[in-house]
Amino acid sequence: MTDRLAIILGAIFALLIAADLFANGGGVLLFLARKMLDLMEYLIFWR
Repeated sequence: MTDRLAIILGAIFALLIAADLFANGGGVLLFLARKMLDLMEYLIFWR
């Protein structure tokens, strides 16, 4: 991955996070964090 591509992807993620915080107070981020924890618990079980 080039530096330019990494900067562009980082800026896109930052804009999406800012849009989520502005639009609904971070509800999507909280939902994704909870689902990621569920996935990690599932994977740990099968380890």
